[in-house]
Amino acid sequence: MNVDQRPEVIITCMKKRLSGVTTTITNLLPVQAKLLRVGYVGSDIPGLSEAKSASKDFQHLSLWQAIWASRKLLPDGRKIVWHVRRDHEMILAIFLRGVLRLPIALLFTSAATRRHGRWPLWLISRMDAVISTTPLAAEQIADVVPKLTRVIPHGVNTRDFVPPVDQLAAWKDSGLPGRYGIGVFGRVRHQKGIHIFVPALIELLPKYPDFTAVICGLCKPEDEAYKAELVQQIDAAGLSQRFIWLGLVPAEDLALWYQRVSITVACPLNEGFGLTPIEGMACGSAVVASRTGAFEEIVEEGKTGHLIPTDDVPSLVLALEKLLSQPERMAQMALAGRERVVNHYSIDAEARRIGEMVALAARV
Repeated sequence: MNVDQRPEVIITCMKKRLSGVTTTITNLLPVQAKLLRVGYVGSDIPGLSEAKSASKDFQHLSLWQAIWASRKLLPDGRKIVWHVRRDHEMILAIFLRGVLRLPIALLFTSAATRRHGRWPLWLISRMDAVISTTPLAAEQIADVVPKLTRVIPHGVNTRDFVPPVDQLAAWKDSGLPGRYGIGVFGRVRHQKGIHIFVPALIELLPKYPDFTAVICGLCKPEDEAYKAELVQQIDAAGLSQRFIWLGLVPAEDLALWYQRVSITVACPLNEGFGLTPIEGMACGSAVVASRTGAFEEIVEEGKTGHLIPTDDVPSLVLALEKLLSQPERMAQMALAGRERVVNHYSIDAEARRIGEMVALAARV
């Protein structure tokens, strides 16, 4: 590999299972590839082909190729930065620097909003630089982080996630009943709070015939019993035609479903960061979210949506009814939400700020 072609940052994603971390990397890679010389080490993810198209300097490397590229400083004296996001990736990076003596800098992104165990804290303490996705995440590691640390929230692609020209027409095009949709997005499992969403809508839908509930997300085999119990509740209420289970929606169609719904509900029991409120707001949707992850910072209470306690069906009912009873409020919140995402949660801003951290870490 020619020295001048070596990456400035090596991004790792050494886990095949789709997760929030994988989604983050998938979304960021094509944008980062336009800003930096990026090397990627890991499993095939959807963002790879787009990243390759975005820049001729982007490289999909094997682990051995990445190690070989990192054996020397860059021509201007900078270190190559290894950007890692999982414990086993931190272990690898520490080994490469400490045992193989590679002259690299280690950058870690932390999204956890709960206190880490001793082992992860020790790993984090060995990093040269740390990005936290929220102030709360930064608090959980404040005792061990290096001096070089920043809070950089996740963002979404505001060119792909855009409001529809006419939301009523967008819903009508779906072919689903009613005039408006209320959507919940993410895995169908207990942690995501679908069992909060379903009983709340069972109570509300009979009173508001213009609305239909949409549940968008993969249900894995181990969660089928959980889903079956919810389906049984819906059937017992006689509302099977008003709840639509979309299953796993292809990534390229996800923005379309956000555009179709007038309200996005995000009611997980716990969350590291959580992109669904941002994606909904970017697509012109009012949001009702539980107080977990970064949701309290993302959602402006009463302006872009409403915040509720976690695991609280009555609170979700009350918050949703404020919107269902006043569709004009949904439209106002949709406009405010879109503006907030563009100003504070765009993926371009996230990639630019990560690039700034990479530049700083390369000089440590």
